[in-house]
Amino acid sequence: MRAHVSTRWGGLLAALLLLLLTARGALANEPLVSIEWMKANLGKPGIAIVDFQPPAEYLRGHIPGAVNSNYAKDGWREERAADKIPGMFPEKLDKLLAHIGSLGIDNNTHVVLVSTGLNTIDIGMATRAYWTFKVLGHDNVSVLDGGMLEWTREQDKSKANPMQAGAQKAEQKTFKANLRKEMLVSMADVEKAQKSGILLVDNRPEDQYVGITRFHVPDYGTLAGAKNLPMGWLLENGMGRFRNKSQLEQLYKLAGVPTSGEQISFCNTGHWATIGWFVSSELLGNKKASMYDGSMAEWMRLNKGKGMDRKVVLN
Repeated sequence: MRAHVSTRWGGLLAALLLLLLTARGALANEPLVSIEWMKANLGKPGIAIVDFQPPAEYLRGHIPGAVNSNYAKDGWREERAADKIPGMFPEKLDKLLAHIGSLGIDNNTHVVLVSTGLNTIDIGMATRAYWTFKVLGHDNVSVLDGGMLEWTREQDKSKANPMQAGAQKAEQKTFKANLRKEMLVSMADVEKAQKSGILLVDNRPEDQYVGITRFHVPDYGTLAGAKNLPMGWLLENGMGRFRNKSQLEQLYKLAGVPTSGEQISFCNTGHWATIGWFVSSELLGNKKASMYDGSMAEWMRLNKGKGMDRKVVLN
């Protein structure tokens, strides 16, 4: 009798475990989805396609069913009121949450983010929005590998992927945040990381890292002790498709950046760095990787050049 009860409960526990694993899988889709996946899932319920093309380009043509979002104006980032640091995660979430709901997204929606796929700035829109969803506690989010450039690449019209013109309106939904505050790395966190030897990863181009040029920031150089892993390395020809895992691992090794362990990615304003974080955390599976939102813009303005390193000084 006792053996029978034990067997029965063992079977129930196994069934419950399978159910939990299935549910978890339904809530956490692949971080990167292919063009083939997108074609196979067009029109399926529970999926929202968010297109970051400029409005005029979106109206001319987009993936069927995709809704348009203005990365610069719709609340994804904001200038912090107290000190005018640009491009920060919003202090008040009302505008962003309302916008996400207007895109037809609730907490059960699988969100697919689509960039133009033309360059690292455009790819950064998708990865920054992806990071934002993760901070908001929403794991059911993916980036379309290659973006619109890859979607429209086929020259043979008989084989071309479907397109839709004009504005697509979504049914208003309610999206609620379950904020992961631990993902919001502060300047104080970075100072502690420097002192304790935690790796800092500068995802800007090499000329900005060594201090030859500057972009978005008032001075030249990088954070002391940082390794350089330019975001353009992580994409095929610096455009919309991410490199495969083997190539990424080779490039990390070349840059002296481990694929495991604590590390903090940064750039100028927390935009390009999300490409580095996305690859480290989501594609290579290093869940100890994080991203410094304020990046060089905050550090240079508030830290007044402390903890900086300029590799080259041109006289």
